Amino acid sequence: MADLVFVTGLSHAPGLTGWLDQAPENEQVSLTDGFNKLGELLRASKPDLIIGISNDHVLNMPLHDLHDFCVGTAESWSGPADWFQDWINVAPYSVAGDAKVAKTLFDGLSARGFNTTSKTELLFDDNWSVPLKYLTPDYDIPLVPIHMNCVVPPVPSPQHCYDFGLAIKEIIENDLPEGLRVAFMGTGGLSHDPGGPKYFDVDEEFDRWFLALLEVGDPEKVLRECTMEKMVAAGDGGTSELISWIAAMGAVGNRPSHTICYEPSVALRCGMGCVYWEMEKESANV
Repeated sequence: MADLVFVTGLSHAPGLTGWLDQAPENEQVSLTDGFNKLGELLRASKPDLIIGISNDHVLNMPLHDLHDFCVGTAESWSGPADWFQDWINVAPYSVAGDAKVAKTLFDGLSARGFNTTSKTELLFDDNWSVPLKYLTPDYDIPLVPIHMNCVVPPVPSPQHCYDFGLAIKEIIENDLPEGLRVAFMGTGGLSHDPGGPKYFDVDEEFDRWFLALLEVGDPEKVLRECTMEKMVAAGDGGTSELISWIAAMGAVGNRPSHTICYEPSVALRCGMGCVYWEMEKESANV
């Protein structure tokens, strides 16, 4: 039985590394301090491995071969992909994978009926490059990446993503090696509308409502109230990435989240923030 020691939800918009200097100074300080603190908390939990779930941005799962989820099964990863390096402004990096854990995840998720594929080659853009720069600046914690479809209909529902996260928790606890310490991150969001009519807008009201909802620690309430329609209304094509946070919530039970930072950053074209769930010091409410 492996141990799930840390769970987080965080934004990954490229402006956080690519053009942070264009944001007001108070936003720069708030976000930099917040994301660095999240990294400190994650590393303090001493994970042997990170399992992450993030939007594929239609980069690795083409429309003619689309799946809800794709588990990366390579022994190592590198990024950012060439086309994204200048835009994201993250130096080239390499991070270990874990093929055995990835195969166990893929087999377990497939057996549970999830529409999942696997690949040994994946292009990384801001989806992993931005979070890893802050959470594991030395790139010394192996990553098993799970890419998901957040934007091309039919998109998996919040309930389906919650069940997906719950399945990952079950696989961690029942099928991974004894003593392995695992962190789980869902990354994407908050409100943004890449290339759409709300591209130069952030829905601060929605973002703060969503963050407060997670802090209640009531998954049923989140699933009942945070519908895909509300996410799309807050910013089509981007806000729906929050189903990755809902997948993370599926792994934590009724624990309340802890919000570290939030900024409605128009300059970064995205509501930006991060939360975590305390796994080792707090028990889930039952």
